[in-house]
Amino acid sequence: MSFLEHFKVLVVDDTTTSRMLITDALQEMGIRKIAIAKDGEQALRMMMEQPSHMVISDFNMPKLDGLQLLKAIRSYGPTRATPFILLTGKGDRQLLEAAVALGVNNFLTKPFTTPALKKAIEAIVGILK
Repeated sequence: MSFLEHFKVLVVDDTTTSRMLITDALQEMGIRKIAIAKDGEQALRMMMEQPSHMVISDFNMPKLDGLQLLKAIRSYGPTRATPFILLTGKGDRQLLEAAVALGVNNFLTKPFTTPALKKAIEAIVGILK
């Protein structure tokens, strides 16, 4: 089984359109195991029950935002080292510094392109084949 066949990504976004765009981009890269969460609370439950290999999360969400989700994932032993990419609609320096302090692996500003998302993922896991 190739890397892409077993690589599971959790997509977290409260907007249906954004979830679809991210999912479509991942599928275009050959990633087939994609879990979806509509908010940070649902994502955290999913990560505690069946962790994914990577989380791609929006920042601005109700209930638990992207930074709170990142902090919770980093605080839980089994998911502590899970790669985390933060998506944001604004490249706010203060937000990015807070994300780095919490251990974010990479970030993208919306709107993003499939090549940009692929580059962000490959910067963490290596070339996708």
